[in-house]
Amino acid sequence: MNLNQLLMHWHGIIFIIFCAIAFIQLFYYLFFFTRLASYKPTAGQYIQKNPVSVIICARDEAANLAKNLPGALVQKYPVNHEVIVVDDNSFDDSRYLLEEFEKTFQQLHVIELKQEAKMITGKKFPLSIGIKTAKHEIVLLTDADCVPATENWIEGMQQTYDDNTEIVLGYGAYYKKKGFLNKLVRWETFHTALQYFTYALAGVPYMGVGRNLSYKKTIFFRHKGFSSHNNIPSGDDDLFINIAANKFNTKINIDPETFTLSEPVNTWTNWIKQKNRHYTTGKYYKPLHKFLLGLYSFSHFIFFPLLVVSCIVFSWKLSLLVFAIRFLTQLFVFYPAMKKLQEQDLYGWLLFFDIWMFFHYLLFSVALIKKPKQAWN
Repeated sequence: MNLNQLLMHWHGIIFIIFCAIAFIQLFYYLFFFTRLASYKPTAGQYIQKNPVSVIICARDEAANLAKNLPGALVQKYPVNHEVIVVDDNSFDDSRYLLEEFEKTFQQLHVIELKQEAKMITGKKFPLSIGIKTAKHEIVLLTDADCVPATENWIEGMQQTYDDNTEIVLGYGAYYKKKGFLNKLVRWETFHTALQYFTYALAGVPYMGVGRNLSYKKTIFFRHKGFSSHNNIPSGDDDLFINIAANKFNTKINIDPETFTLSEPVNTWTNWIKQKNRHYTTGKYYKPLHKFLLGLYSFSHFIFFPLLVVSCIVFSWKLSLLVFAIRFLTQLFVFYPAMKKLQEQDLYGWLLFFDIWMFFHYLLFSVALIKKPKQAWN
């Protein structure tokens, strides 16, 4: 068949491309995402009791520390543990607030930084200081604007470790509130977690989130901390995990007892800034991870435009049949995954958010090539 003959059958070619894109989406649902839907912790996972160093970095976070720090300090954990707060050049009342907390909680240790690190931007220098100061091998990281969902956060996260485990990925959820923006923030948080949890379960871990992340000091020093990406303001969580994690040393923990909770952004402007900042590190991931994430995003982005075109120029019945197969598979996979992360109230919005992702990729595609801003957070 020559080029002219192919052009005569372009209607069918578009449909074939549409089917191929749908197949790619089904591959991700059935090979990756279904792993979270069917995930059960391995036997013997919740046995160990290890000393833990909780590390929180804060800059001008007095209000958040007053609200959230007690949640880390009142953990029901019988084994030796400490909570380290690295006060990074704050100009607010953080110092005085932390001094008062120290009088009440013996496990609290405050590190006060009074100079900016040269040539190291973002949170990486204070976090490195916190990890180097930590007394215990297992470090558990969260942010000043996060609070553990329960008093069993430390115990639950550390129990995931076994002799081979060096990294544990947790879930950093957002409070459920009224309004569409809250649903959108939580949907994208779930959608991101669905990917990094299931990639880890498939043996290709690529990121974690600093709101709820744990690893051993030995792996931090083995990879020389953040030295390979010190020039990038963000990435203290995902870029480090991208370098250090592998299929043998990484586990996930999706026990609701181990979730952390954060206040979601409450304006569209702040949300766009937040998402742009998060996406600026993706270009530094390993080639395999960029390929897998890029293929999924591209197939997701182009699926609905191809659906519309196929319905118009080929056969709306066959096109909608392909869509129905994909959507029913999505419904089957996403509900148990949402339930495990306690986001099942978003299930009724699934079709809307599925279509929304087309506009999401359009909106934030520039961030993938944009140079990160030199900001702390």
